[in-house]
Amino acid sequence: MKKLLQAVLLSLVAVTVQAQIDQPKEISTTQQFGEYTVHYNVFNSTNIPAKVAEAYKLVRGKDRALVNISLTKNENGNTTLGLPAVISGSTKNLMQQTQGLTFMEVSEGDATYYLAPFVFNNEEVLHFTVQVKADANSKPMTINFNRTLYTE
Repeated sequence: MKKLLQAVLLSLVAVTVQAQIDQPKEISTTQQFGEYTVHYNVFNSTNIPAKVAEAYKLVRGKDRALVNISLTKNENGNTTLGLPAVISGSTKNLMQQTQGLTFMEVSEGDATYYLAPFVFNNEEVLHFTVQVKADANSKPMTINFNRTLYTE
């Protein structure tokens, strides 16, 4: 009876652990710095329509992606649209190979955001480090995040 109880308990523990492992991980896409918020995401370049890619001189391909960064500010309870900023950054893979990111500014109406194209390998885990400055003389706001990328 004791062995049966132990077996049942072990089974319950195993099921609980497996259930926790299978839970989807929440992917963070913002980081707060006082009154500023840095918004970031990474997406495959094939998600951009061909005409838009051509207009911004972006190369589309299954092994190409873009980092999108925008900076907003909370002013008197209201959040601004994307603000002009100074952005720099890089990626690093598991072999510690670094790839610099060159950001281009995109202004649409009152919103400004920044795109940086880069190349990746299928199932590659990349560590991103991005510095965002509200202006050339301000202290950088540094964000670090990881993404696993897949070719389509």
